[in-house]
Amino acid sequence: MPRPTSLSPLTKLAIGALEDLKGQDIKLLDVRKLTTVTDTMVICTGTSNRHVSSLAQNVAEVSKKAGFRPMGVEGKDTGEWVLVDLGDVVVHVMQSQARAHYQLEKLWAVDEEPVAVTTIKSKPAKSKTTKAKATKKTAAGKAVKKTAKKATKKAAKKAAPRPSAKPKAAKKASAGKKTAARRG
Repeated sequence: MPRPTSLSPLTKLAIGALEDLKGQDIKLLDVRKLTTVTDTMVICTGTSNRHVSSLAQNVAEVSKKAGFRPMGVEGKDTGEWVLVDLGDVVVHVMQSQARAHYQLEKLWAVDEEPVAVTTIKSKPAKSKTTKAKATKKTAAGKAVKKTAKKATKKAAKKAAPRPSAKPKAAKKASAGKKTAARRG
C-alpha cells in the first residue's frame, strides 16, 4: 500500500526517521475523532531494546532538527516500549512482544469498528549515487573475479609437472649420435 499523500509534515518526518533505521510494521492511526490529545499515532516495531531506543531517539533528533521539539520521550531506559510525544503526532516504538500484548490498534477501536489504520510499506529509494556505487561494486567484483581466475590458472600451470620431451638417457644418446654425425 503506498504512503498516503495527505500526511502532515510531522507525520512524514516521523515515518522517515523510523524507516531510516529499519523500523518494522509501521502503522498510522488517525485518532482525531476519538481524542483531542493528538491527531495521529504512529506505531512501529523494533527488533530489540537497543533498536527500539535508537528508533525513538532518531525520531526525536530528526524532529528537533526540523524545528518540532518533542514534548516528551518515555520508556527509553527499558527499550520495551518507547513513546515520543510530538504533539499532533505520538510515536509508539515497541518490541514485538509488547506490541502483541497491548494491541494499540484494537485499543483505539470504537464500537468494534477499527480506527483508520494505514500500513506503511517502505520502498528503498534508488538514487543516482546508489546506482553508481552498485555499478562500481559490480565492476570491481568482476575485475577481482577475473584477476583471481587468472591467478588460479597460473598457479595450476606452475604446480603441474612439466613433461619433458625426452628422458635424460635419450638425450645423451641423441647427443652422441649428433657428435658421431659431425665426425663422420
